Amino acid sequence: MNKFQTEEVRWAYRVIRDYFNGIVPNEDMSDHMNMKAACFVSLHLPGGVLRGCIGTLEPVRKNLREEIRWNSLAAAFNDPRFPPLERRELDTLDISVDVLGKVEPIASTKSLDPRIYGVIVSNGHNRGVLLPNLDGVDTVQQQVSIAMRKAGIAEGTPIKLERFQVTRYI
Repeated sequence: MNKFQTEEVRWAYRVIRDYFNGIVPNEDMSDHMNMKAACFVSLHLPGGVLRGCIGTLEPVRKNLREEIRWNSLAAAFNDPRFPPLERRELDTLDISVDVLGKVEPIASTKSLDPRIYGVIVSNGHNRGVLLPNLDGVDTVQQQVSIAMRKAGIAEGTPIKLERFQVTRYI
């Protein structure tokens, strides 16, 4: 567990570890963890292979600590793209926590930079989200295309665009 450098990521790890042991962790944390904020928790296996990623675009829990708790467990055990995490995988994980800034509508892709901004694309009830600064996502077109695919929106379909910035903790 010493590989986790930040309070946010150490907390995400403890929540998942303690879930395997039937414990609900509870401890004092910095004031930062008591603020209301949305976040994504991403789990990666060695080599950068995605193992789970779940988050919220707006805060739905009473504070960041609870957002991280719920999203950590969801990423580990309820991401529909993956089977539930197994105990043997726990110590191989790399974990990141992205705390989201304000989501803002944008008029065009000219207001995007995949290194700086995450993107939300939507059409009707279909919505896809892609975090910023992801390996292999180097262009705005790649970013928007991946988000559209995640949303099930066909290329060429009109979309609404929104962007957000994150503070990434590793």
